[in-house]
Amino acid sequence: MMKLAKLPDRKPVRLTVTVNADLNRKLRDYAALYRETYGESETVAELIPFMLEAFLENDRAFVRARKEGMTGIVQEGRQSKPS
Repeated sequence: MMKLAKLPDRKPVRLTVTVNADLNRKLRDYAALYRETYGESETVAELIPFMLEAFLENDRAFVRARKEGMTGIVQEGRQSKPS
């Protein structure tokens, strides 16, 4: 057995979402603040994946539920079945 485990799927997945006008303004404002803070311009589309990851990593209930083996969630592209 190799010491290095098989690498996880790293293929990006494209998602398309529709947001309301207010959220769109907030996202653009966030991108503007990012530019002011870091001196680098990033599009909203470039920022969103990192924003979502940060949100999920900091949602204590979600992190705890995943560690406890949530039932009925989608994992690795398949719906898990309750035992």
